[in-house]
Amino acid sequence: MSIASGIVLYVVIWFMTFLVALPFRLKTQGEAGEIVPGTHSGAPEQHHMKKKAMITTIVAAVIWAIVAGIILSGWISLRDIDWAERMGG
Repeated sequence: MSIASGIVLYVVIWFMTFLVALPFRLKTQGEAGEIVPGTHSGAPEQHHMKKKAMITTIVAAVIWAIVAGIILSGWISLRDIDWAERMGG
């Protein structure tokens, strides 16, 4: 795996982890009972974006290290997931 591949893998894992983390601890304005005029009642009261980004960075780094370790060790290769047998023997 090259450096560019490792960076792309980390970015993909980071965004997937971030999208999973977004709804955690979400309290909407409707639940809080204080709706700001001009906004939807489902809008978040406080989004805690900085905290979620920091937690996502740490979790994504751990997941990336595991996935990169598996790829670099050769434990699972591209031929292992070639179910259509297009790569040959």
